[in-house]
Amino acid sequence: MNPARLFVSALLGFCSIFPASSAELIAARRVWDAAPHNAFTDLIRHQNEWFMTFREGSGHVAIDGSIRVLSSKDGTNWSSAALLTLAGQDLRDSKLSVMPDGRLHLLACAANRRTNGGPATVHQTMAALSANGRDWSDMRAVADPNTWLWRLTWRGSMAYGVSYDTGKRTPEKPLFTSQLWSTADGLHFTAAAQPLLTNGNPTEATLAFQKDGTALCLQRHDGPKPSHALLGTAKPPYTDWSWRDLGTFFGGPHFIQIPDGRWIACGRIHGDDARRTPTTVVCELDVPNAKLVPLLALPSGGDTSYPGLVWHEGRLWISYYSSHKGKTAIYLAEVRL
Repeated sequence: MNPARLFVSALLGFCSIFPASSAELIAARRVWDAAPHNAFTDLIRHQNEWFMTFREGSGHVAIDGSIRVLSSKDGTNWSSAALLTLAGQDLRDSKLSVMPDGRLHLLACAANRRTNGGPATVHQTMAALSANGRDWSDMRAVADPNTWLWRLTWRGSMAYGVSYDTGKRTPEKPLFTSQLWSTADGLHFTAAAQPLLTNGNPTEATLAFQKDGTALCLQRHDGPKPSHALLGTAKPPYTDWSWRDLGTFFGGPHFIQIPDGRWIACGRIHGDDARRTPTTVVCELDVPNAKLVPLLALPSGGDTSYPGLVWHEGRLWISYYSSHKGKTAIYLAEVRL
């Protein structure tokens, strides 16, 4: 058995072998490590070109976070296309999508770390637009303050995303909630009338849509224990959601559907060893049975995860970050499924 598969099997305490249709790692290479800390990626193809985005900073949490955008014609040779900054703000978790008019949309969150105790607005989701991935509009505040809108998914002329609360806990609000948002232009957002989740601490979430319009939400959930990821399902108009426990923690979650119909997810799983070793793992998301089935552990460890996923020319391309070789750096993997 492939050593990577053995590692994941031990990592999750599984006794069964991996299915014959599981994943093969073709390549994994370091793309960028110019900053002291390079993390929180996303990946997209636009006008026959690759674009990758991530945060650069002096540490995992720092006042100097900025958003780097790289471009590549071949997926091997990368160069800087843009650097987005916001004075006094730590820009984090940039996500890319293609709007119906062909422009690129970048979503990120600005964290205000200027003062102890801080101002009333600690986090503000921001958006920027670009026709070519190099020239970007000024970043503009979107959604409500202290709600972190994590990723957009377009369906027809509308985009949808899920935010989570980032304000301070109070006796009246001891736990956070998640919220569905929609937009037609990527700049003006409307919140659903009711929150998605009101129990526990939901955080990062990715939405995808089945062919019949049914929405799927892969939602990280940080407790109270067990801190298991959740799979949400809703039919249009996305007001009535059902939720199922996926049975494992899953950090920085992302998932897409590949041409054979399978849903493939990628994120951080904490191992069952004494150190609960974090690893970025490619999984099949079994939607009918609400299970994450591990297929492949990417070369990763420590500070890791936050993948971007693109299916291109019969392969799954994955951007992610990891500190398994010491410095926290950006990686790109190619996987055959």
